[in-house]
Amino acid sequence: MFTKPLPNTLDFSIVVSNPDASGPSPPTIPNIPQPIIDDSVTSTTDTTPALISPSDSVLRKSTRVRRAPQYLQDFHCHQSSLAMPSQSLSKCSASITGNPYSLENFLTYKKFSPSFTAFSTSVSMHTDPTTYKQAVKHPGWCKAMSDELIALEQNHTWIVTDLPHGKASINCKYVYKTKFHADGSIERLKAQLVAKGFSQQAGIDYTETFSPVAKLVTVKVLLSVATIKGWSLLQFDINNAFLHGDLEEEIYMQKPPGYSVGGLNQVCKLLKSLYGLKQASYQWYSKLSLSLIAFGFTQSKANYSLFTKVDDNFFLALLVYVDDIIITGNCSSSIESLKSFLHKQFQIKDLGCLRYFLGLKVARSSTGIHLCQRKYALGILADSGTLASKPLKLPLEQNFKLSKTSGVPLPDPSSYRRLIGRLLYLTITRSDICYPVQIPS
Repeated sequence: MFTKPLPNTLDFSIVVSNPDASGPSPPTIPNIPQPIIDDSVTSTTDTTPALISPSDSVLRKSTRVRRAPQYLQDFHCHQSSLAMPSQSLSKCSASITGNPYSLENFLTYKKFSPSFTAFSTSVSMHTDPTTYKQAVKHPGWCKAMSDELIALEQNHTWIVTDLPHGKASINCKYVYKTKFHADGSIERLKAQLVAKGFSQQAGIDYTETFSPVAKLVTVKVLLSVATIKGWSLLQFDINNAFLHGDLEEEIYMQKPPGYSVGGLNQVCKLLKSLYGLKQASYQWYSKLSLSLIAFGFTQSKANYSLFTKVDDNFFLALLVYVDDIIITGNCSSSIESLKSFLHKQFQIKDLGCLRYFLGLKVARSSTGIHLCQRKYALGILADSGTLASKPLKLPLEQNFKLSKTSGVPLPDPSSYRRLIGRLLYLTITRSDICYPVQIPS
């Protein structure tokens, strides 16, 4: 939650002119009511008012202890936002905290371990570039894009050729993501090449697109069971997961930004599936599910993204969301065996204990588990331009009514719909905003 900084006192600045200087006489100073001053603080020996310059005056700050409302006890509500101009941000932060560079976390971390606090603050403070022009200015992101191209070429993802007559090519772009260790330090900068599959034509460029993803109810149940049973929660990431899918259609893609192989007008003919293609998730899921079933897992009929393996002595559960995998169970040796199998098949990356999954920050202790969507909420506020808004005790008035005939229609409703969809996902951990989100949706 955020508040816009408010001044503690009124500013009665008065400009004092030099009476000996030539020119028009100074304006008459209006009779401004003086603020009431506590006699216990100031001296009573001299009560004659004196006119002094603003540079020599020091406004007294109240010594009264201020407390936030009860519903804001867990939040810092005195900070400014990153959406404000840098000059205004420094002034507002300095006036409240005394530190012009103070940008603390808005959620308190007193009850969390130091390692989780470091991880949470690192995830929230780092911002990833959104365009190629932004990323190419940073040497780290340049190296990440170079590594991505090398991996794609080694995997024989495409061949550079001329575009056949009558064929159309799709465009592509990079998606940038900072990966963190469990202690909050940066593991690596990841630049992923994604095809703009929205320009593909059904029946020509793709046929099957269906690929199930993990339901959030299943995620919550799995986390709850693992916490109650005391099982370990491990997270894995598949390296270039979609590249393992076999591509059956003939698809041409424009060369990635900064890729100088081949002629100027040549394109890339895709030999394997790539992120962003309509059929990419379907091809990857088919290969992964077949491999897990061959290893002895049983696919759940209630949620096709959940795989379980039950034996007399152990129980394993695997939940997959595209290329992110959560594994839990009561046998560490069986988990290690599964890790070896997955690494041999797809080359996985062990991310250690579960800390960040689908925008959820996970903090776990012997007493339970805590889920937080702070970074996700900050992204919504930043994108909507409301990062410095004031907090409200009630997000929406009781019995608030909306009508289709009232108001002026938006010229582009896509941004409104996108915001509603993001707010619906935020209700995973913020059940208190379910009703306010339901009304505008």
